[in-house]
Amino acid sequence: MFLKFLRLEIKSFFRGTSVGMNLAMKILRFIGILYFMACLAGGAFAAFYYVKEEMHQDPLKIVSKFLVAAWAVDLIIKYIWQEMSTQNIKPFLSMNIPRNMLVNYMLVKTFLSALGWLNSLFFITFSVIALFNGYSILGILAWFIGVSLLFYLNNFINILFNNKETVAIIIGGLFAAIGGLAYYNIVPVLSYSEKFIYSFYESPYFIIIPVVLFLGLWRICFKYVRKEFYLDQGLEAKKDFGKTENIAFLNKYGVIGTFINNDIKMLRRNKVTKGILIGSFFFLFYGMLMFTSTIYKTPAMMMFMGLFVTGGFQFLFGQRVPAFDSSYYPLMMTLNVPYKEYLKAKWWLINIVTAASIVIALFYVYFGWELYVTFFAAGLYNIGVNSQLTLWSGAFNKNQIDLNSKEKRIGQKNSFNLKSMLLLIPKMLLPMGVFALSKYFFGITAGVASIAVVGLVGFLFREKIFDIIVKQYKREKYSTLDAFKNKD
Repeated sequence: MFLKFLRLEIKSFFRGTSVGMNLAMKILRFIGILYFMACLAGGAFAAFYYVKEEMHQDPLKIVSKFLVAAWAVDLIIKYIWQEMSTQNIKPFLSMNIPRNMLVNYMLVKTFLSALGWLNSLFFITFSVIALFNGYSILGILAWFIGVSLLFYLNNFINILFNNKETVAIIIGGLFAAIGGLAYYNIVPVLSYSEKFIYSFYESPYFIIIPVVLFLGLWRICFKYVRKEFYLDQGLEAKKDFGKTENIAFLNKYGVIGTFINNDIKMLRRNKVTKGILIGSFFFLFYGMLMFTSTIYKTPAMMMFMGLFVTGGFQFLFGQRVPAFDSSYYPLMMTLNVPYKEYLKAKWWLINIVTAASIVIALFYVYFGWELYVTFFAAGLYNIGVNSQLTLWSGAFNKNQIDLNSKEKRIGQKNSFNLKSMLLLIPKMLLPMGVFALSKYFFGITAGVASIAVVGLVGFLFREKIFDIIVKQYKREKYSTLDAFKNKD
């Protein structure tokens, strides 16, 4: 029966109106998977021989030591991107097919996705290398099985925590706290990881622990999914009662205030936009990378980080205008909505959050005023220039966004095309180059002043730039409407 389900999945891919797009996306995805496969296999060789020949230590112990961090990252990635598809299963619920079989098939499918098995390539390659270098066959086999099962546990944890944002935030905070304790050597987390995982090799009978955990979580997930596995219950689209909210003082700003009001309510209510807000908050700490890598201490990369620290919301939200309004965009176009006011509302909202980010980023003063003034200049550039360029790039984003979707993709699909890529030059490369050259020849004051002047010029000429952007949106209007109307 499982093979029949897989054959139906293949047939569904080659049928329908979106075969061409699906095929193109699958090819690109396949190329990406091949790239990561090569990276993971090469990483296994690099990890083994570097530790052995350069560090003169036991590669198995060192890898076991850092696997706890890899396990946490794997869980976070799966929570963000891996989903449990139910749409293809719904038609079978009315057929004479055992429900238990359908539930087990859904659980098995989570292991067939690339996120489910890619990390195994590293462990397989590493284990084979270890065998050729004289390690015990039984020990390596037990180590491989134990580690693989521990990583497969993340599939089940992901299912249990699906759509439980509060629990996810608590666990994320717990991971951050444990990471901090390990970083400052308060708790030897890495040493515990080495002892526990290396014990699979030293004492193969220890794999009974991950085996029991795997079977136990499979059973728990089976019961959890089975209980909700009904069209009129767990798989039914959730219906929320509508409620009226209004931020009164914004209404005095006319049409722009009304649009801002609607966007704020959208950000508060929907799963995807809540993810944007959370992502924007974490962007504020992007500058912390400066203290873990020397490459980020160059002037150009300092400006690069400043653009992201102060412009996280701008990049995550702005480039998806009007995709966030895709569900009612055709209706808006029939109401003769003024394009300029519509875009200005987005622009003001983006810049209000950017200004707030500049203020919040004041904590970087702790690491030196030079770093903060660089971020401050980057914020001014984001307000004066990038805010408009980001809205401009949104004109080419014609992918729908279902605001109530259960798909765990940040912003769902992105639209990458040549025009959007070309806009990255004035958005990122220009300020990085101007700041680096000005600072190199004239010092930090000139570097900050040059970026601030460019941002101020962009702000002063915003009306002229908006006229150009509005014309672009109007040129893309009908192709955008066609894309938003046709879900396939």
